[in-house]
Amino acid sequence: MSEHQTILVAGSANLDFVVRAAHVPAAGETVLGRDVRTFAGGKGANQAVAGARAGGVPVRMLLALGEDAAAGVIEQSLSAAGVQMDILREPEIATGSAFVCLTDDAQNAITVAPGANACLAPQHLPSLDGVSHLLLQLETPIETVTAYAGAARAAGVRVVLNAAPARALPPALLDLVDVLIVNEGELAAITGCSGDVGQALARLHVPCVVVTLGARGCVMRNGGQFLLQPGFNISAVDSTAAGDTFCGALVAAFHQGLSLEAALRRASAAAALTCTRLGAQDSVPGRDEVDRFLHEREREAGDAEALAFYCRLNPV
Repeated sequence: MSEHQTILVAGSANLDFVVRAAHVPAAGETVLGRDVRTFAGGKGANQAVAGARAGGVPVRMLLALGEDAAAGVIEQSLSAAGVQMDILREPEIATGSAFVCLTDDAQNAITVAPGANACLAPQHLPSLDGVSHLLLQLETPIETVTAYAGAARAAGVRVVLNAAPARALPPALLDLVDVLIVNEGELAAITGCSGDVGQALARLHVPCVVVTLGARGCVMRNGGQFLLQPGFNISAVDSTAAGDTFCGALVAAFHQGLSLEAALRRASAAAALTCTRLGAQDSVPGRDEVDRFLHEREREAGDAEALAFYCRLNPV
């Protein structure tokens, strides 16, 4: 067995309340929605499920939960995906929740109430023995995220940060990150540069940066090398958790030692499948589904030149 037996996700877990509507309401506007459903969610938990289910690798998760019905829903979802849990229990604080408005064109607007997620502190990080990668997000306190990254760096564990939700990041945290995963808005928040992916990437000194670009695909800068993965052609139903699925599947591919090109393509396929069904963790595909999708789409190369032009990079 490999010395590094698992990946560890440390982060948020929420119960998502999802309402379908024609469009996201503007300030002061009331929109008449349709059905309301609840799903297990939270960026950290979604990514843990994706690593285990879509990536097919052993995953542990550090999370904080209340003692309420929402906690039970989340635990059941993580357990069903095969995720091992290190739970900080907060009996006086509610489990985190998110309120999602999902539009008819598969877009969403999300408001998060952190609840117990805000209680994760530096001393709660479990042993990193046997861990290859630590995957972090920003729905828990930034001081805690920085402390976890520092502990992982000291232990020789690769640090992967999904810098979401968007916010400026302290240089001390960025200096500890091996792989940074962001979308365009998050990239702009970190670098202060919007509308030019190539220029924004040039401002970052993180060794490896991946920028997800929605239906267009994604781009990776690894050192001075750029890799482009155009998006797959799908009929999207719900984009919730697509980015999280990408993150979890990508880190799982890293854990398995896949090439960077194969890792990007596999993560992109998993994210595409997630968009074809409703919900957060409920929408994450299994490893066999990802394998089948990739086999069916092996001739679908996409337009890398158009993607490079959009990112203002030289054609690859």
